[in-house]
Amino acid sequence: MRVILFTGKGGTGKTTCAAATALMAASKGIKTLVISTDPAHSLSDSFDVKIGPEPTEIIPNLFAQELDIYYSMRKYWGNLRSVMLQMFHWQGIDRKLSEEMSALPGMEEASAFLWIEKHYEDRVFDLIVIDSAPTGETLTLLTLPQATKWWTLRMFPIPKLAVRTFGSMFDLTTGIPVAKGYDELQEIMSKLEKVHKIFSNPEICSIRLVTTPEKMVIQEARRAFMYLQLYGFGVDAVIVNRILPDIDGESFFNNFIAKQDKYLSEIETSFHPVPILRINHFGEEVFGQAKLSRVSEMLYPDISAIDVFFKEKVINIYETAFGYNIDLSLPFADLSEIDIKTYSDEMVIDIGNRRKNLFLPKFLRFYEMKGYEKNGAKVTVKFEPKK
Repeated sequence: MRVILFTGKGGTGKTTCAAATALMAASKGIKTLVISTDPAHSLSDSFDVKIGPEPTEIIPNLFAQELDIYYSMRKYWGNLRSVMLQMFHWQGIDRKLSEEMSALPGMEEASAFLWIEKHYEDRVFDLIVIDSAPTGETLTLLTLPQATKWWTLRMFPIPKLAVRTFGSMFDLTTGIPVAKGYDELQEIMSKLEKVHKIFSNPEICSIRLVTTPEKMVIQEARRAFMYLQLYGFGVDAVIVNRILPDIDGESFFNNFIAKQDKYLSEIETSFHPVPILRINHFGEEVFGQAKLSRVSEMLYPDISAIDVFFKEKVINIYETAFGYNIDLSLPFADLSEIDIKTYSDEMVIDIGNRRKNLFLPKFLRFYEMKGYEKNGAKVTVKFEPKK
């Protein structure tokens, strides 16, 4: 089974790319599910059909699903939430506050991931295409297993064995099925960690970052790329959407197109060696199967949509005895032509007359660059705590 997730800044065309990819795969005989985890759904609009909270068949081999958060929360969290409400009430916490506290951090996002785990385990589909929420929300999902574990340790501070040993006694005394609630939470955590492993495996999952040739959008795509690399998630392509064609003579768009060309070159440099896929501006809204088919033909002209386009890890951040190192993949650059500097949360890499900008994790603001060295195809940049 393959999983392809589309993410990027809101309004870049993630839904269009996801829908077009799913449509092309289905047309090749691949049983495909495209699922929207974005609370602001637009998958129905893209296909121009009504889509529900369970998989809906659109055409042969193509199913679509728009997650209803409340439906999903009742499906996966109903029993656990009831146990937590009873426990908070038993502790004397106000009812309204109990209601608020019983909503675990990331519960809405986790509900989406639990659906993905279900579909992956059921193996009904050959391909799952995910129309994800905008970048920030998608990145939040990456830490869900850790956040849930943190909450669990505070909700159930006594060890697992003790919960099971004394659970029956506590149930009889308070009427709260603590052991059952704990087991359900452990099962949910296990499923979340399983989804994390699925997304971390480049043989199974590919993340495709959607951007447009505009400064602010590119900046966010860079940050997203860095954090996806940091968390061990593979980006196999960057998709540049809504590219305006060159126009002969004077035009209102001449200045915009000139800047667009500059940004396209910047995208190629920033994300190298990750493949860059391009979609021209259609000059009209893109919805319905006919227009989505045109997008898919432009997006994948001579390649299969379900192929893995890139597997390497371009950026690797790891701890050392002295601080942190960042390994960068720069296979064809000589050390003598490389110049690396850091400014606040940004690293600027000059190679000859080319420049590459990378955003750094926020925690590295407490560190300073101490130098860099080249070993084979990679450059290692060293950071130590600021004094």
